[in-house]
Amino acid sequence: MRTISAAALTQTVARLCVRANTQLPPDVTAALSAARSTEPWPLAQSTLGLLEENLKAAAAQNLPICQDTGMACVFVELGQEVYIDGAFEEAIHAGVRQGYGEGFLRKSIVADPLRRGNTGDNTPAAITVHLVPGDRCTVTVAPKGFGSENMSRLAMLKPADGVEGVKRFVVETLRQAGSNPCPPTVLGIGIGGSFDKVAYLAKKALLRPLDQPHPDPFYADLEQELLAKINALGIGPQGFGGRTTCLGLAIETAPTHVAGLPVAVNVSCHVTRRATEVL
Repeated sequence: MRTISAAALTQTVARLCVRANTQLPPDVTAALSAARSTEPWPLAQSTLGLLEENLKAAAAQNLPICQDTGMACVFVELGQEVYIDGAFEEAIHAGVRQGYGEGFLRKSIVADPLRRGNTGDNTPAAITVHLVPGDRCTVTVAPKGFGSENMSRLAMLKPADGVEGVKRFVVETLRQAGSNPCPPTVLGIGIGGSFDKVAYLAKKALLRPLDQPHPDPFYADLEQELLAKINALGIGPQGFGGRTTCLGLAIETAPTHVAGLPVAVNVSCHVTRRATEVL
C-alpha cells in the first residue's frame, strides 16, 4: 500500500488548474497549426492565425488562453493500492481554490443553479474517480467553458436509427451550434450506456489526444467520416466560413440495453484544455 497525502493532491490540482488554462495540449496546438496550413479560405486562414497568436501570447505571459477559465472538471484514476491520507474530495476542491486564486483565473461557479450566487473560488470541482490497478494516482484537470458546453446535446435514439441516426444527430448538433461554441471545435462523442453514462462517455472522449484514433477500425473510420461531414458544413473558424469547423473528434462507447441507443455530443472549442500529472 502506498500513501499519498491530501496536501500533495491539493498541490497537484492547483498546478494543473493553472497549466491547463495557460498552455494548450500539444495535440490541439498541432491540429490548429495543420488546419491553418490547409485552410483554403483566406479569412478563415487569417482567423486561425490570430488564434495561434493568442495561444503563444498566453503561454509566454502565463495568462489564460480564454477569459472563460471554465468549470474545473477533475478526472482521477486512483490505484487500488493507494491510500489518500486525508479528505480526498476536499483536497481536490482545495486545489481548485488555490489554483484559481494564485493563478488569478476567473471564478465562474455559482452555488445554486437557479438562485445563483458566485462561490468566489470556482469550487466545487466536478470530480470523476475510477479505481484502477496499481499504486499510482493519475490526475487530469480539464477546465470546461460553457460557451461550448451549452452547445452540447444528448439524445435517446431508437436502435433502428442505427449508425446513420448517430451521424445525423452529431452533424445536426454542430449545424445548430453554428458560431456559438467559438469554432473550430473539438468534439467528444459518447455512444451507448445509459442516459447518465453516455454523457460521461462524451466528456471522457475529450481527454483522448486528437492524434490518437479509436483503436477499433470501425469507430476510427466513423470518426473520420463525421469530421469530414462537419467540416463540409462551411461554418469555419469563428463562423467566418471555410472548411475548418472542427479540429478533431473522439468517440467512446459502452454496452447498452437492447431497446436503446443513447448518444451524446460534448462540444468544446479550439481551446480544449487538459493537463495531467501522475502521483
